[in-house]
Amino acid sequence: MRRAVRALPLGRGRDVLRGLWIGHPMHPALVQVPIGAWTSAAVFDLVPGQSRAARLMVAVGLAGAGPAALAGWVDWAEQRPPQARVGLVHAAANITAVAAYAGSLAARLKGRPVLGRALGFSGLTVATVGGILGGHLAYRQAAGVNHAEAVPLLVEPGWHRVGALTEFPAGEPVRRMADEVPVLVVAIPEPDGKADRVHVLADRCSHMSGPLSEGKVLDGCVECPWHGSLFRLSDGANLHGPATAPQPAFDSRVTADGQVEVRITRPR
Repeated sequence: MRRAVRALPLGRGRDVLRGLWIGHPMHPALVQVPIGAWTSAAVFDLVPGQSRAARLMVAVGLAGAGPAALAGWVDWAEQRPPQARVGLVHAAANITAVAAYAGSLAARLKGRPVLGRALGFSGLTVATVGGILGGHLAYRQAAGVNHAEAVPLLVEPGWHRVGALTEFPAGEPVRRMADEVPVLVVAIPEPDGKADRVHVLADRCSHMSGPLSEGKVLDGCVECPWHGSLFRLSDGANLHGPATAPQPAFDSRVTADGQVEVRITRPR
């Protein structure tokens, strides 16, 4: 199933669905349309004379379920096995809810309002279970969260020595420690022959803590070896998912005795 999802010809739309452009996953935002519409349908079903409004809300929810599901599957394809197992049950619950609401809409259109309401309330119940499982994925299993968020809090203010400049081969990723935080250090030769420019990022990928120091350095960027997220070395900006959050970046300097020192880049 992972291979099938990864093989979908989505192009740049994959990163759009992941939420790269807003800095966090899109799926939780997209599910607001079907859940909100179906909740509204349940309210209208309880109010006399609102059957037409309820029918409309059921249809809106079904229309919104497709994009939400696609974004969810794109995220799911990059999750760890324990998360993926819960994700499958989450998806099964939502598919069941969609089926119930499709039946509900069909029954309403055929003039069987009682069956339509029954299927609607059943669908909302199953969708709620799916939503609870989605919360478990996000808040208990940390699916889709920024795994590098705590780095600025763990590094003490000030400069930290990470090694001599000669210990960092040009263009090669090297892992060092800044305070208690692992960092990626990459020395890039300057084109004018001056001293190498040293780029430093938090080593653990913001997506799922993959070791960037084991990744590839490509055109001023580093590629995570686990899922292929691409971060710009100069400032940690993420250029390609599945990561949606940028990578914490560090200022760097080379002392007079050739030692590389780093400090966490604070927001300006």
